[in-house]
Amino acid sequence: MPIVPDAKDWTWVLSRPCPECSFNASTATPATVPGSIESMLPRWRAILRRPDAAQRPDDDTWSALEYACHVRDVFALFDQRLNLMLAEDGAQFEDWDQDRTAVEKDYANADPSEVARELAAEGHQAAESFAGVREEDWGRKGLRSNGSEFTVLTLSQYFLHDVVHHLHDVNG
Repeated sequence: MPIVPDAKDWTWVLSRPCPECSFNASTATPATVPGSIESMLPRWRAILRRPDAAQRPDDDTWSALEYACHVRDVFALFDQRLNLMLAEDGAQFEDWDQDRTAVEKDYANADPSEVARELAAEGHQAAESFAGVREEDWGRKGLRSNGSEFTVLTLSQYFLHDVVHHLHDVNG
């Protein structure tokens, strides 16, 4: 059964802690993102080794495998967006339909060991990109297709929440 698309605007996590995963965006900066990513990668790999990783807990919720595929793609997407913001003034982000991506890439039938390798590689790349951001660039701006404006600082916070929240989703 297909998952109902999440149409929520999650940018509110930039102004208050998330009541579900307890992430507090005010504690994150581009400088803290690399360590946070690196500390979560072993947990994602362990999740993907679980025998039930590909099983959905119910018809309305992604499996841990599907969440891991999404996080892998989030690493790649935000690495791309960060680098675009650093290269262009007022960068504009292309629309990304995460639900269409899940179907097109067949997240539900992915190989967990391959996803673990890809997630780690994309995570290391994103960590490396955030590690290279100079503090004077934290205010550079980017615009999402729905009009939401981010700075490099708020992009790092929004991005990190996504990864933390999905780790919470699969560890519930």
